[in-house]
Amino acid sequence: MNLSICGRHLDVTPAIREYVMNKLARVLRHFDHVIDTQVMLSVEPLRHRAEITMRLSGKDIHCEATDENLYAAIDLLADKVDRQVIKHKDKVRSHSAESVKRQAANLSPPQQ
Repeated sequence: MNLSICGRHLDVTPAIREYVMNKLARVLRHFDHVIDTQVMLSVEPLRHRAEITMRLSGKDIHCEATDENLYAAIDLLADKVDRQVIKHKDKVRSHSAESVKRQAANLSPPQQ
């Protein structure tokens, strides 16, 4: 997985970078087919924003979270993206469970 973390009106310190990587490791435990991840951290007066765009095979996931504290915004963001990745994983898994030919073969009556 390619991970890029950048800041708008904010210097991304090694502590912030490591905190984001630890939070995103939880997402990789659930789904490891992540192609690319871009995290944007920004600071506005009295508001911190964290945004993520995660490219998966067949889908792009975008989430954003806002809070008064940067670390709290990163926590909210990790929760949101984790839920969306699990939802995507369930959809992929449920659609590839059984092929169309097998479904049609199970529905037809046996030939005598």
